[in-house]
Amino acid sequence: MDNTNPQNQQGQTGQQQGQPPVDQTPPAQMPANFPPAGQMPASGANPFAGMSGMPPPPPPPPEDNTPANFQLGALFKDPIKIKLQPHPDTKFEDEKFLMLLASSISLSRLEKKRIIEAVPKLQQWQVDELINIFEEEKQKFAQLSKRHVPQLEKLAKQHYEEWRDIELEDVKTEKAQEDKGKADEIRKKLGL
Repeated sequence: MDNTNPQNQQGQTGQQQGQPPVDQTPPAQMPANFPPAGQMPASGANPFAGMSGMPPPPPPPPEDNTPANFQLGALFKDPIKIKLQPHPDTKFEDEKFLMLLASSISLSRLEKKRIIEAVPKLQQWQVDELINIFEEEKQKFAQLSKRHVPQLEKLAKQHYEEWRDIELEDVKTEKAQEDKGKADEIRKKLGL
């Protein structure tokens, strides 16, 4: 036995100590189109192609990316009922601003209410920026493909219903303030 070869010494030592010899045979060769161990094949690659003699399956048809031209705010047929508080430091069309705000599907109900309440305190550049963001949102959603339409319709309906709830709350608050004003006036006349 050749004791000068380190592998032989290891093998003999391992055998002498009750351990199996280290396997020195090379691993089986995989087909060239197989990825290395632990990695996924490249997208679209079929590592089994050619192994069974069958051709690879045809690629899926390309997705239709034609813009659906989905219009946010299409559900708002009636005029917006909410009236903004006076905002003497800013100039913009209240109705347009409210329609853009109501149509937004990126803002929550609470965020929309906060914006309505904040309008009198906003500066012109802030209002302009909000309008730009709302218009950009409309454009971006209009550019989405048709496969997104069902989800967009669901979101638009949800936000439409939330906006109608905001309007109902606003009407109730306005009515309560009006009733309180009338009651205060009656008390004043009666000397109470």
